[in-house]
Amino acid sequence: MKPPSLGKSRLRGALDDIHDQDTHTELVLSLAADTLAAATAANGVRRVLVVAAEPAALTALHRLGVEIVGDAGARGLNNALRRGEAILRRADPGGVVAALQADLPALRPDELAMALGAAADRRAFVADRQGTGTTLLVAAPGEPLDPRFGTGSALAHTASGAVPLDVAAPSLRSDVDTAADLAHTRRLGLGERTSTLLGEACCLS
Repeated sequence: MKPPSLGKSRLRGALDDIHDQDTHTELVLSLAADTLAAATAANGVRRVLVVAAEPAALTALHRLGVEIVGDAGARGLNNALRRGEAILRRADPGGVVAALQADLPALRPDELAMALGAAADRRAFVADRQGTGTTLLVAAPGEPLDPRFGTGSALAHTASGAVPLDVAAPSLRSDVDTAADLAHTRRLGLGERTSTLLGEACCLS
């Protein structure tokens, strides 16, 4: 994660609800908190590690049962993910490592568990709802994650040999970069923290 004050720049000022710096920062943290709450509740997930550019800004997320480590100066998301992967591999060299975007506020634990199961010991990924980005990348057991996040990551992951997963998981495909994305996740039903921030009832089940 980037420092929360710098993340999600395309959402800055996009909605009447989100107009000042403090509220914007809280939105970024809320998106992450709801994503992590779902990830830690998903069957088959044993450990959740957050790689952060500014760990001190994320201390409130510890209560969700996640670990937070600094990115050690890693440049870019892919290098940060490789650092997280290395930490996890030291504890479990033959295990399955997955990378999950931190902006999935409607994420359902069962959809994440279904996608992880569908990977079936293959390096695989789930594309975003537009079909161009990636929300989840799963490594084969003991094999490199080899992240290719960035513009056109779905195509990049396919070209690198990852299997695209055709799973019915709308909440897993719905990351939030724009006001339109946020409106979409509101229709799906947001997690508790983002719902509270935006002043609406929490609809996740």
